[in-house]
Amino acid sequence: MSTQETTAPRVAVVTGGSRGIGRETVARLAADGYAVVVGYAGNRDLAEAAVKDVTAAGGRAVAVRADVADEAQVAELFGTAAREFGGVDVVVHAAGRMYLAPIAELDLAELDAMHRTNIRGTFVVARQAARTLRRGGSFIAFSTSVVGLAFPAYGAYSASKGAVEAMTMVLARELRGRDVTVNAVAPGPTATDLFLDGKDEQTVAALAAQPPLERLGTPADIAEVVAFLASPAGHWVNGQVVRANGGIV
Repeated sequence: MSTQETTAPRVAVVTGGSRGIGRETVARLAADGYAVVVGYAGNRDLAEAAVKDVTAAGGRAVAVRADVADEAQVAELFGTAAREFGGVDVVVHAAGRMYLAPIAELDLAELDAMHRTNIRGTFVVARQAARTLRRGGSFIAFSTSVVGLAFPAYGAYSASKGAVEAMTMVLARELRGRDVTVNAVAPGPTATDLFLDGKDEQTVAALAAQPPLERLGTPADIAEVVAFLASPAGHWVNGQVVRANGGIV
């Protein structure tokens, strides 16, 4: 039996919460009664719009700007959650960066920028989560199904997300005795701006045809998986990478 906290409200921090999967996750967790801290990197208007949607529906939310790779800014992100709502029960680390190029042609400046966000950023947020999460809590990171699918041009991005999967497994074991779960969600092709950027219609159609379900995933599909892992119903799932991709193998 889980020892999930019963005090209200439960509190979630969602990085990358201003758009795409992160924003849908903000809405989904708010609908479940969470007070939500919406972390964002630069687009304040989108973050405030996410907060407005939550509050218009009767929920509680606040937006906080934070570079996920900056330990002081991440500490302040969590500090805001404590000051505004009393603590942190769930951390969803949806912030990420993607740059696609064949390995032989990869711009190393892009490699460094992507790995700063995806690897260092995940580490910094995970470290703060490990220090902060209350009993019964959950940390949910994001990988990608491309780690296993090995699509051309995804080498650097897949490498960064492979690091996320490694951290997920280790942190789950390091938090033994805390009653805190640690998992990663690995979406397949999902119709977000990040995914669709730079792809022509033919490429998008080919990717949509790959799953047996014969469509792209949606941010709502992924947010449902996150909500399950964050809930008492999902608390026995721990140290796992959930490949939410419609059945692509």
